[in-house]
Amino acid sequence: MTFADLGLSDELLRAVTESGYDTPTPIQAQAIPSVLMMRDIIGIAQTGTGKTASFVLPMIDILAHGRSRARMPRSLILEPTRELAAQVAENFEKYGKYHKLSMALLIGGVSMGDQLAALEKGVDVLIATPGRLMDLFGRGKIMLNGCSLLVIDEADRMLDMGFIPDIEEICTKLPAQRQTLLFSATMPPVIKKLADKFLSNPKSIEVARPASASINITQRLVKVDSRKKRDTLAKMLRETDVTSAVIFCNRKTTVRDLNKSLQRDGFKSGEIHGDIDQGSRIAELERFRAGTVNILVASDVAARGLDIKGVSHVFNYDAPWHPDDYVHRIGRTGRAGASGVAYTFVTEADAEAIDNIQKLIGTKIEVVGAADVVASAEPAKDEPAKAEPARAPRGRGRGARPAAAPAQEAPIEAAAPAPVREEAPREEKAREERPREDRPRENRAREDRPRDDRPRDSRPDRAAAAPPPRRRNEQADDGPDDGWNGPMPEFLNFGFNG
Repeated sequence: MTFADLGLSDELLRAVTESGYDTPTPIQAQAIPSVLMMRDIIGIAQTGTGKTASFVLPMIDILAHGRSRARMPRSLILEPTRELAAQVAENFEKYGKYHKLSMALLIGGVSMGDQLAALEKGVDVLIATPGRLMDLFGRGKIMLNGCSLLVIDEADRMLDMGFIPDIEEICTKLPAQRQTLLFSATMPPVIKKLADKFLSNPKSIEVARPASASINITQRLVKVDSRKKRDTLAKMLRETDVTSAVIFCNRKTTVRDLNKSLQRDGFKSGEIHGDIDQGSRIAELERFRAGTVNILVASDVAARGLDIKGVSHVFNYDAPWHPDDYVHRIGRTGRAGASGVAYTFVTEADAEAIDNIQKLIGTKIEVVGAADVVASAEPAKDEPAKAEPARAPRGRGRGARPAAAPAQEAPIEAAAPAPVREEAPREEKAREERPREDRPRENRAREDRPRDDRPRDSRPDRAAAAPPPRRRNEQADDGPDDGWNGPMPEFLNFGFNG
């Protein structure tokens, strides 16, 4: 089967061919004819299967007939993140270059002026995130009663991000007679309830078992100590055949700190997370696509739908909190039939998360020990780690005080024989018992400080040269994870010309 067999227009087929595609994927082959027949669709497909083109291509042909009006978009596509919205806009530009369709991108983090100007002219396709759309709708800047086609993309991600109430409200503002397309990689009960409520007799298309991972991806679990994650990662990046990699972290602070660590180690890495403004995020993605950097450290903002070709490896530096995120993270590699490798670092605290992931995907993931990767680095690092705690108490001020106490007992013991002569023999037994208890303490003190043969001279020197304040400061400096060290946001304009 080819795209020509799906009923698409000649102009659209020409654009598809020029983009290098001739054979549709399973989700495209099943969804495109039904969308052209104006049916509601529920599409369940794992990431990287061509879901975006399965609704973009038929929408271009459907919207080719008709005219847009000011502030009344003819179609609406809802995306959970700004990156996904921008990527869908790129698809419309690429495939719709022989159609005279106007488009607007409505996302947060960029200037609202250009977006409002595009809406005033009238748009055929409005691609938006729920937050910015509800903001403009509340200001009266947009009307949705002329929208005849709604696409809800990455519905399960919408659920994770708490957008379901917004989506329900948006659906109530749209005309009752409309076509609705819902796409998701998983189908939790809440999404099923949403589909039953707002879709009319939908056709369900399932090209892969919900929440399944691509068979082209080799998955491995790497057991590591949480304190040795960075060393293990650096070793694997050097010794593994990594051409380009995406490293996922659960927290934005971890993304920033890990990226700085990799750059100090000489790696060409970049970072992307929610605290970076939209213009900088797009610029960073372009650097990664162009190969200027071959390692991208990211939060889950980049885990959904981003189509970056040639990613050979995915590293889950932190095991994902939500099992569904695992499927989307590793889906950044092994795309379009290519093979890929996904490593997930696992600590003792991640046992429950890994169990949930394996239950979701329905398979056991092979466990690989990190000892093989970091074997040469561990012995050298473990020895000083064991020696440091033994030296630390000796150098502390508190440890010097008990050491000085036995030194003061020595002259008292020298004068002890004088009272012995004046007292009865019963007291001699007591004296004999006391030295038995004291001598081991004296011996221990002398063994602990064999070089302290000059007790009186060394006491003031030790107090003056005691290093506790320096060591305490050094420990405070070892954790520079507090505070903001990232780039200051610069809200860059980013838009698409209709």
